[in-house]
Amino acid sequence: MIKITDISCFDIRFPTSMELEGSDAMNKAPDYSAAYLIIKTNKSSLEGHGHTFTIGRGNEICVKAIESISNTLKGKTLEEIRNNWLDYYYSIVNDSQYRWIGPEKGVIHLASAALFNALWDLYAKSQKKPLWQIICEMRPDEMIELIDFKYIEDAITKASALAILNNLYDTRNERIQLLKNNGYPAYTTSAGWLGYSKEKLETLCKQAKKENWNYLKFKVGSNLEEDINRLSLARKILGNDIIIMIDANQVWSIQEAIVWMDSLKEFNPWFIEEPTNPDDILGHLKIREAIKPIKVATGEHCQNKVMFKQYFQANAIDICQLDSCRLASLSEILAVQLLAAKYNKPICPHAGGVGLSEYVQHLGIIDYVCISASLNGRVIEYIDNLHDEFLYPCTIENGSYKVPTNHGYSGTLKNESIDNYKYPNGAYWANQSINHS
Repeated sequence: MIKITDISCFDIRFPTSMELEGSDAMNKAPDYSAAYLIIKTNKSSLEGHGHTFTIGRGNEICVKAIESISNTLKGKTLEEIRNNWLDYYYSIVNDSQYRWIGPEKGVIHLASAALFNALWDLYAKSQKKPLWQIICEMRPDEMIELIDFKYIEDAITKASALAILNNLYDTRNERIQLLKNNGYPAYTTSAGWLGYSKEKLETLCKQAKKENWNYLKFKVGSNLEEDINRLSLARKILGNDIIIMIDANQVWSIQEAIVWMDSLKEFNPWFIEEPTNPDDILGHLKIREAIKPIKVATGEHCQNKVMFKQYFQANAIDICQLDSCRLASLSEILAVQLLAAKYNKPICPHAGGVGLSEYVQHLGIIDYVCISASLNGRVIEYIDNLHDEFLYPCTIENGSYKVPTNHGYSGTLKNESIDNYKYPNGAYWANQSINHS
C-alpha cells in the first residue's frame, strides 16, 4: 500500500529575464518560475512532482498556498485518493474557506493545479506508465467519474459527455498509433519574443525554417511600426507557406485591437492571441466579429471551466488555449476539452512557460485520442528553453511532439536544478546576491 508521508514545496525561479526570453508587450522581463511540490511516500523511490507556473515575483505566494492546501494529503493512501478522486478534488476546490479567496481562480486555483498535477504524476509513476496512457486506457465510464461537471451542465451534461467518449472508444488505438508514427503537430514561439533584436529574430526564423517548423508565433502590441517591421522581416524569411500567429498578451483595448489588427492583416496571421483583457468575453466577441477571417484565440489566463463555457456559448473565440497550470489539473481540463468538442472549438494548449511543454504534450494526446479525434486546426505550443532542467524533457522532431514514454506527467525537475534555482538561497541566486552586494 502506497502511503503519502510528506510534502516538500519549493520556490524555483529561472533567470530568463537576463536574455529576455519570454518577453512580450505585457510581460517585458519575466523570470520563468515554478511553485513546485514533491509528494513523498513510504516507498523511497516513488514520488509525485508537480508545479504551477508564474513569472517571478509572487511565486512565493503560490508556494504558501500549496503548503496550506496540501496538508490534508499526509497520511492518506494513494489508493483511497484514486478510488475517490473527485471527492478529494472537491474537498480542495470546494473548501468554503479557501473558496473565499477564489473561488476557483487566482493563487488558490494555481495551487490546486500544482497539487493535482503532482498527484497525477504520482499515480502514473505508481502504475509505471506515462499519464496520457493512463487516461487513454480508461473506459469512458471510468473517465467520466474523474471530471468536474459542476456549473457547466447547462452546456454539456454528463450523459452527452459520456456519449462523446463512447463514440470514440473503439478507435483510440488507431489514433495512438498515428501519433507514435507522426507525432503531434506543434508551433514554436522561440523566435518571436518581443525583446529580441531584429538580428536575433532573423537568425531564429532561419533556424526554424531549417528545422521544418510549419507554424511560428510572434509577440506584438507595444509599437505598431515595430510590429510591422518585425513581421515583414519574418515573412521575408519564412515565405508565405509557413503559417504565422501573433500574440498581444492582453495589452490592447477593444478598439485598439481592431485598429491594430487592420494594420497587421497584410501578414496573413492565422490568429491573434489574447487581444484584450482575458476576462472580457464580450470584448473578445466584438474583436472576433470585426477582424474575420483572422481567428481569435485565448485561454492561458482563462481562470476556470465556467469562463471557457461562457466563451464557447457566446462564440467569442475560435481557438481554446487552455493552460495546464491555471486550470485545476485533469478533472477540470477534461471538462474543458469536452466543452470544446461540444462547441467545435479546436484546442491549441498554451505552453509558454517552464515545464508547460512537458505537461501539454500529454493533454494534446488525450484530447486527440479520447475526445476530439481531430488534428485539424490543432497545434501545441513549444518554446525552446529550460527543457534540460527536467528529467524527462519533451522531444520535438520535424515540428511535432514525439509521444512521451517516461512514467508520470513529465514535469519532474532534476535535483541539481532545484538546488541551483531555489529562491532566494539556491546556488545561482545566492551567487547573484554576493555579486551585487
